[in-house]
Amino acid sequence: MSPYGPDASARQIDESDKTSGRTEFERDRARLLHSAALRRLGAKTQVRTPWRRADHPTGDDFIRTRLTHSLEVAQVGRELGKALGCDPEVVDTACLAHDLGHPPFGHNGERALAEVAQPAGGFEGNAQTLRLLTRLEAKVYARGRSWGLNLTRACLDASIKYPWRRGEGPAGSDPAKFGVYEPEAEAFEWVRQGAAPLAKCVEAQVMDLADDVAYSVHDVEDGIVGGSILPEALSSPPELRAVAGLALGRYWSGEAGELEAAAWRLTALGFWPRGWDGSRQALAGLKNMTSGLIGRFVLAARNATRQVYGPGRLARYAAEVVVPRETAAEIAVLKALAALFVMQPRREDPVYLRQRAILKELFGYLMDAAPGSLQPEFRADFLEAGDEAARVRVVVDQLASLTDSSAQIEHSRFAAGGERPGPPGAGAGGVS
Repeated sequence: MSPYGPDASARQIDESDKTSGRTEFERDRARLLHSAALRRLGAKTQVRTPWRRADHPTGDDFIRTRLTHSLEVAQVGRELGKALGCDPEVVDTACLAHDLGHPPFGHNGERALAEVAQPAGGFEGNAQTLRLLTRLEAKVYARGRSWGLNLTRACLDASIKYPWRRGEGPAGSDPAKFGVYEPEAEAFEWVRQGAAPLAKCVEAQVMDLADDVAYSVHDVEDGIVGGSILPEALSSPPELRAVAGLALGRYWSGEAGELEAAAWRLTALGFWPRGWDGSRQALAGLKNMTSGLIGRFVLAARNATRQVYGPGRLARYAAEVVVPRETAAEIAVLKALAALFVMQPRREDPVYLRQRAILKELFGYLMDAAPGSLQPEFRADFLEAGDEAARVRVVVDQLASLTDSSAQIEHSRFAAGGERPGPPGAGAGGVS
């Protein structure tokens, strides 16, 4: 019996009257690709905003955005999922959707919104994704309300990276990570029908691993190109100790020696770069490193999972994706390498402090002048909100929808004299 039967392909609002010659999951993927929320990711920071260098005086457009990252995650996830027997459209849809809820300015912006959203239950990019998919992203309107994209149960389930409410995660998990706000609790329960508490379906596990693989490898690639990371860093004992020290407790729960061994394995690979001069030859070598590492990690997980579960089709709740310990250690080293040399030095950078201030101040401006300060769809939500927490959530929704540039423009408008957004389409807000 197929793991993708009627329950998996069901939608909250029945659309069985629509026929297009495509599978339900192909329709889901198309909805993601055509969504405004996905388009907006092209102007949202992934890890760091474009920098200026002597050889790039106008800025560097090489580094990833949330959109390019999501496309890369989808490529990695689709291939791994297909190899395990998952429906590739379900995995692809989940990978494309996994970062939809992230706000402007990357994790820096997420920290700012987490502060202002405390009266409404906090902010988490993954919980915001579920809110977008089931409520905010306009596609299906029925029974007097929006049902978001009205995706199938299987695709929604695969998109939930943290299948628990705030404060209800597994022991040892980051309390700041959760997958649903209370207003979406009913939709969450519908999606999770029949699933064990806290369990992730195979497709969500594939998406999660593809995300880890993609950003760990690509953050290092971007860091080398930007001059923040030297390829020789992992060969230097002092720097290696610093990388391992940062990884412990944040990305790794084992011993430092395992991380040091992982670093030595990585630098011993034939495709690990030896120096960097920005030449075309060096760029080609760096791309070879990227593809080599992704292939190494995906193949290791595929083989380890097959060794445990055999050759059958692994989908929905039929298996756990197995990541060998050595592979997990190597991924943790790459994450820590980027965190040490790229993210950590920027945390108190004036630009990053200013970004957080922009969102907090813009929240105040919007709340003070709401509902007139809000875009039409959010204005309607604000007027329907039953209490202050619900109104805070609506304002945060609008802030999360903004791109990096539109957040700065909207802030400048208010700060310059309280100018309110014009009619639909006239402003520079993030609602496409």
